[in-house]
Amino acid sequence: MELWTSARRSKVIDVRGLLGVLVLFYTVGVESRKSVKWDYFEYAALSCRAHSASVSDFGGVGDGTTANTKAFQAAIDHLSQFSSEGGSILYVPPGRWLTGSFNLTSYFTLYLDKDAVLLASQDESEYPLIEPLPSYGRGRDADGARYSSLIFGNNLTDVIITGANGTIDGQGELWWTKFRAGELNYTRPYLIEIMFSTNIQISNLTLINSPSWNVHPVYCSNVVVQGLTILAPVRSPNTDGINPDSCTNTRIEDCYIVSGDDCVAVKSGWDEYGISFGMPTKQLVVRRLTCISPTSAVIALGSEMSGGIEDVRAEDITAIDSESGVRIKTAVGRGGYVKDIYVRGMTLKTMKWVFWMTGNYGSHPDNNYDPNAIPVIQNINYRDVVAENVTMAAKLEGIAGDPFTGICISNVTIGLAQNSKKLQWNCTDVAGITSEVNPKPCALLPDQGPGKIGGCNFPEDSLPVENMEVQTCYFFRKHHW
Repeated sequence: MELWTSARRSKVIDVRGLLGVLVLFYTVGVESRKSVKWDYFEYAALSCRAHSASVSDFGGVGDGTTANTKAFQAAIDHLSQFSSEGGSILYVPPGRWLTGSFNLTSYFTLYLDKDAVLLASQDESEYPLIEPLPSYGRGRDADGARYSSLIFGNNLTDVIITGANGTIDGQGELWWTKFRAGELNYTRPYLIEIMFSTNIQISNLTLINSPSWNVHPVYCSNVVVQGLTILAPVRSPNTDGINPDSCTNTRIEDCYIVSGDDCVAVKSGWDEYGISFGMPTKQLVVRRLTCISPTSAVIALGSEMSGGIEDVRAEDITAIDSESGVRIKTAVGRGGYVKDIYVRGMTLKTMKWVFWMTGNYGSHPDNNYDPNAIPVIQNINYRDVVAENVTMAAKLEGIAGDPFTGICISNVTIGLAQNSKKLQWNCTDVAGITSEVNPKPCALLPDQGPGKIGGCNFPEDSLPVENMEVQTCYFFRKHHW
């Protein structure tokens, strides 16, 4: 039998002393009973919790074959009663925990032990069908409904999904095979999706083999994603790493992603549905990201950006063997805007393109999009970029009659691959300026001379999400022997 408790760090807590008091409390007067042993671990979280349980307390069995969907949901439903009493944490012990989709609750932490693996069920019936997102109008893979994500939350406050680098294995191979064969009637599940929620932390986990997108906060605010390792085969379909979607105040940092699609894809709705819903993604920080994505972008802005994307700040980005750096993709019919984008400090090795923008991405949810809904792309800033083994410096394609404007690129050195293109800058329907960029940019981005550009400067102020700090929390376990 195991009992569970948790605490937060404070100046008056001495952990070893507290353990001594607990051992004394549980051993006085029980000489003939079972002995007691306590241990504990620390974890970093935006909020500590007053109540706790283990999934094994609710019938969970971590043998890799027993279905634990009901155990997870029963544990979370039980712990939800403590939302107004200091919140709760659900501990996932070492083991292989097979489960289908389950729903989270508010003021709640899901914690995976370093030796815990959540195995996503491959049984489609374990994933309830839910409505398409209102800003998309349909599923991304198919018309109509979509499968609920493995870990799902809606209309929540203060939710943490974390661990000691425990693993969530989406077992996506079966889903990829069915998708490629056209055998799915509904959109594939994501690993983690949180909707219409605030104060979210997703951290210190390894996510592998997602059926589709890995992490999808949508219609959320105050989101911190940090310390994730996300791995998928580089030819797996649509296995985006982290996709903030119509979110405000989001911070993504210290993540390592190998993906079959974009490592980070910033979104805000699709064509007329996104325009009608009208919720932008804004105040986004991405920093200390490492990406490998041979067929996609390190950071993509769009293509579903009809609600708008603004005030994105990306820095200290490393990419290896990836198609493009920070990419903007949109199309006639999208509407919306991408503006006030700031990128600095990219180190890129083996790239098809360093800079890529396109206004001809296509892909519409239906034929009802407005052909007069023209996206606005303006004030796009890149500085301090070093790249090597590059096939082509830039492919920048705006929209005829509605060029992408305010592009600023400075202090960029690009080393070319042996098979590099003769034409290094292919620019149409764009306008902007450059300074200290090699190889020489296209005529639509005239060189202003060394040190003559202030417009590429990274903002000096900080966004509110940068002030969201984690604290040290403690989780105590009592073992009877």
